[in-house]
Amino acid sequence: MKKIKIVLGIFWAILCLIIIIVLFPGLNSFSSGVSRLPFMKINPNFTGGEAAEQIITESCTLVIRKPVFDGLIGERKHGFVQLDWKGKIPDIISDTIDYDMDRHPDFSIRINRSESSTILHAMNPKVKKTGISTPTSYGWSVRVKVVK
Repeated sequence: MKKIKIVLGIFWAILCLIIIIVLFPGLNSFSSGVSRLPFMKINPNFTGGEAAEQIITESCTLVIRKPVFDGLIGERKHGFVQLDWKGKIPDIISDTIDYDMDRHPDFSIRINRSESSTILHAMNPKVKKTGISTPTSYGWSVRVKVVK
């Protein structure tokens, strides 16, 4: 019995070594293929969430994203709404935002890009404060902290 276990263990080790040697050159294509599967997606905490609305003007585009409350196990009580301005952005950005699409403004925001200052005026009790306000490669991005 002991010899059978040793032989099976050696056989298993050799089999695993062969599988590793065969798969190693194809790991990049394998990982790319797995990343394209329909259930694989980037966490909205990194992307800012799905786009809910786009407001296009002659010089820039404002993308209002859906609120993100994702947590590790489930949804959290606190989340954020991300706003992205793209294109040729003025030095002072001043917009009124309706993030929950109920036709009532939820907050107004004023950004002075040259001073990197952001002023948030909440009109909805669910809107709390400015999280991140930063220049990006495509323009300017702001995350506003909200609660459910």
